[in-house]
Amino acid sequence: MTLTDSFNLAFKTVRGNRLRTGITVAIIAFGIMALIGIITAIQAMNQSLRESFSSMGANAFVIKYKESRIRFGRDQGVKKSARGVKNKVSNLDKNIRREDAVYFKQNYAYPSIVSVYMRGPGNMECNYGDKKTNPVVTVWGGDENYLTVNGFTVADGRNLNSLDVESGRNVCLLGSNVAAKLFGDHPETAVDHIIKVGGIPYRVIGVLKSKGSSGLLRQDDIVVTSYNSARRLANASPSYFIGVMVDNVAMLDPAIGAATAQFRGIRKLLPTDADNFTIEKSDKFAELFITFLSSITGAAAAIGIITLIGAAIGLMNIMLVSVNERTREVGLIKAIGGKRKNVRQQFLFESMIISLLGAIFGIILGVLVGNIFSMVLKTGFVVPWLWVSIGILICSLVGFAAGLYPAIKAAKLNPIVALRYE
Repeated sequence: MTLTDSFNLAFKTVRGNRLRTGITVAIIAFGIMALIGIITAIQAMNQSLRESFSSMGANAFVIKYKESRIRFGRDQGVKKSARGVKNKVSNLDKNIRREDAVYFKQNYAYPSIVSVYMRGPGNMECNYGDKKTNPVVTVWGGDENYLTVNGFTVADGRNLNSLDVESGRNVCLLGSNVAAKLFGDHPETAVDHIIKVGGIPYRVIGVLKSKGSSGLLRQDDIVVTSYNSARRLANASPSYFIGVMVDNVAMLDPAIGAATAQFRGIRKLLPTDADNFTIEKSDKFAELFITFLSSITGAAAAIGIITLIGAAIGLMNIMLVSVNERTREVGLIKAIGGKRKNVRQQFLFESMIISLLGAIFGIILGVLVGNIFSMVLKTGFVVPWLWVSIGILICSLVGFAAGLYPAIKAAKLNPIVALRYE
């Protein structure tokens, strides 16, 4: 009896017991679907977060008056500087003034593009005639370099110019979602029309290309005006940001060093003083959230493995029942010359075929379910090939482990007793 004969017998047995096979395959498939589905969704979220948070590009950084307060651990009240000086976080809360930001822009000598901007009020409502947006619009006040440094592109109209910034006149650019909501299928017609942002009239000078949105960022629900205009709005941030973009990634660290030295002078810090501002690379938040999501990957793996352990126990029970049902068949195989290893091979093949069928269906379902998030987040189709390979390997091990004891038990049957078994 060859290895091929054992496999063919195992396959015929699996195909002949469709109900039992189907139930077992479904149990295993749900376990793999949970694992692959969650991993696929997490990879789609990772891709969306990288695109959203790294919108300025890998060759940009921003100077803020304090570190952005997005943390996943316990918030510490003491911050330790590189020089070993401890400062309370509250001591860092010194706003960046407009004069300081503009002075930095005018005197920063490192080859780069520098933008001064500020965050205006959020959750604003924009109106044009009888049409209005949902109250989710954020106003940003920038300068002529704001769009370049933050990765925006003008689709129609023009960018802000120095006269717009200096005069602080009420002109603005609309994010693609805002333009589509107010001007329907022809957002380009928004140019030169007057809209109201929080009840204040603004003339539209441009419409931005879509950057896409995630659950964490709404990059197309924005209105961009000059910082001299935005600072007059209620609830505008009292502190300014300074965005710096260099030509390539290799220039980033030297540019940060030069910016730190110059801004310490502007803030009138002594050599022994800790920095009372922070510099953040554009991909900081992407890495922060992706690190957080990696912990969810571990939880997803635990869920899948627990489910597969249950499936393995169920598969082992079914194989033990199968041994009892086919005792006479085992006796017949031994009577015509089959050896113990042939019986073991047949039962192991059966177990692994069932397990791998579960893996195939589970992987397909998991990828499809996980890519629902890709459709929602508008990212590309994601296939976690590494975890697909791991899933197949795990199911192979589950099939082998679940079938090993029943196979050994069947192989040890006495052929004479087995042939007389009723």
